[in-house]
Amino acid sequence: MASYIEGALTPGEAVIHVGRISLWSQAGTIALGFLLLPLFGIGLIFWIIAWIRSRSTELAITNKRVIAKFGFISRRTIEINLGKIESIQVDQTVLGRMLNYGSLVIAGAGEAQAPIPHISNPMRFRQMFMQAQEQLNNTAR
Repeated sequence: MASYIEGALTPGEAVIHVGRISLWSQAGTIALGFLLLPLFGIGLIFWIIAWIRSRSTELAITNKRVIAKFGFISRRTIEINLGKIESIQVDQTVLGRMLNYGSLVIAGAGEAQAPIPHISNPMRFRQMFMQAQEQLNNTAR
């Protein structure tokens, strides 16, 4: 089964960077699962929830846009063309900085802000976005 991102690519579009959500952001769910494991295995449900959240989230930067897909049964996507993005903001808590995860808030021209939570290594994702946007601007000249 192909990923959402692979299926969403247009002709001439290539993936530049793939992001992942951090398992540290799921630490509360995983810990709750550990605590409830002796209770008839109920903790396994919480571990499955954390696993599904991490596996069903797809994040990528292509040479044309930023794509984010969330959800397993229901789906929520964010797709913004690189040329339409005005700013990208990194939000990290103290724990997020220590464990290298955070959220991105992407603001596009004429579009509402698009939050992308729980990204592993958000500064790297931002750096790759900036490079892709710069490359797009240099190609357009």
